[in-house]
Amino acid sequence: MCHYRRFAVLPSSALLLLALAPPRISFTDVSQSWSLRPTIIYGAIDNKQFLIESTGVGAAIFDYDQDGKNDLLVLQGSRLGSPPNSIPSVLLFHNEGNGKFQETAQQAGLTASGWAQGVCAGDYDNDGFPDLLITFYGVTRLFHNDHGRFSDDTPRSGLPTSSNRWGAGCAFTDYDRDGLLDIFVSNYVDFDLRTAPKPGSLPECIWKDLPIMCGPKGLPMAHNALYRNLGNRRFEDVSAKAGILKPGGRYGLGVAAADFNNDGWPDIYVACDQTPSLLYQNQKNGVFVERAVEAGVAFDRNGRTQAGMGVAIGDFDSNGLLDIAKTNFSGELPSLYLNEDGEFFRDTAESAGLGVNLFLGWGIAFLDVDEDTHPDLILANGHFYPEVEQAQLADRYRQPTLLYRNNGNGRFTDITKQAGPALSTPKASRGLAIGDLDGDARPEIVIVNMNEPLTILQNQTPRANWTRLRFTGKRSNRSAIGTRVTLQSTGRTQTAELIGGGSYFSQNELALYFGLHTATRIDKLTIRWPLGKIQECRNLPINQTLSFTEDEACVAP
Repeated sequence: MCHYRRFAVLPSSALLLLALAPPRISFTDVSQSWSLRPTIIYGAIDNKQFLIESTGVGAAIFDYDQDGKNDLLVLQGSRLGSPPNSIPSVLLFHNEGNGKFQETAQQAGLTASGWAQGVCAGDYDNDGFPDLLITFYGVTRLFHNDHGRFSDDTPRSGLPTSSNRWGAGCAFTDYDRDGLLDIFVSNYVDFDLRTAPKPGSLPECIWKDLPIMCGPKGLPMAHNALYRNLGNRRFEDVSAKAGILKPGGRYGLGVAAADFNNDGWPDIYVACDQTPSLLYQNQKNGVFVERAVEAGVAFDRNGRTQAGMGVAIGDFDSNGLLDIAKTNFSGELPSLYLNEDGEFFRDTAESAGLGVNLFLGWGIAFLDVDEDTHPDLILANGHFYPEVEQAQLADRYRQPTLLYRNNGNGRFTDITKQAGPALSTPKASRGLAIGDLDGDARPEIVIVNMNEPLTILQNQTPRANWTRLRFTGKRSNRSAIGTRVTLQSTGRTQTAELIGGGSYFSQNELALYFGLHTATRIDKLTIRWPLGKIQECRNLPINQTLSFTEDEACVAP
């Protein structure tokens, strides 16, 4: 069944103007007017002693109580020496509508504390309510959603309940295509705060003659984990037999699960810090083969290791294959891996024009901000070391958010300054999530800043035509994670997938947005559901939210 939510269609005269000249792109920070201004606590402000104080946290945009309005979850860390349980790890803002939000974490049962890191959302028991996995330094925790009230499912789930692991990025994905969402967790460092070296105490703890916190280089590398969903809210650690441990240790951070070779089975990409990044290719038999070096996504174009942070997945060149964008350390180009044939990628960051700014990037997303059918790139930035502010260096701790406009020819243009002060204002940013928070079917961009209030970017660019697509699985997982869509309109073909994980430690809304520019109808929409069924819908209306349910026919309005 396909359901529609109507919005006004632009008149033909407005469409003609859009065709002649691109609109002026503009974003405004609405966090203050929406009273979403919590200061996100994470480590010391000016001088950080240990690595745990610098990685920061993410956010999630999802409708936790299924009332039709997206809510916002934001994570926090702690401060060294703070009393236990004094700083809540989870802030949950229930969407009351009309730009009003109420903090409800405690009432909703999310009362965790500690050094939170990342979050992913997905309905792992297929009951219609999205559940949560939150990674921590220590024990990663699984929260079951019972009609808007969460309970800690970690003890009964089979996930570890005691650990010194440093959980980082995470993704829900149905890697074995049994209709149940499995869990992938990247782990960062095998770290013990009690024995961690002090700033400047080792050669690895000095950067540009500054004594800085130690790590990750010089600290023990961690190993990633894959947990198979057994049903009945229980999981089994299959990391070894599924091939996840075979590449050895890495400093894993951002994670995204997506089908890169178009074989219908989800693969997994992990951005790694100062170690080669990982591409786990799904062999369709419960086993993955790691082939990032062979595929060209382990290093930069010159074969050098980078400090990978966040991951964005999208088909930026419209060739029907999903590409990978990755944020990296200060002085390094972001990565832009163009997927050439499903097996091999080429890093086009320099030729694409992404080398004009070499900030330290974290959260990242593809998003068609001007709705011209070409997905643009937005990158949240901020330095690792606040100490750079006291040194005579070109680097700055607080850095602007970057917006690159996709020119549609393989190149991007930096339009940050033209898009308004909300982007150009420097922040020490980390996580980034996109999703519709005000009910206009246009995604906001939420950025989590270190020891500062949130940034919530509302897109005020004049609208072209568009569509927003939502999916519900029946035989496939209820969240429909892994659904692949090909959209054809007025001679243009666009491809996107409902991604598990992505960005940096954050969860985007589980919906797909497409800009349609001047198209007046969707000529053809091809949906490949996670278990492989192909569904075709033709002659669909635009400027509406369209909702599809697996095994139910498309119904015209």
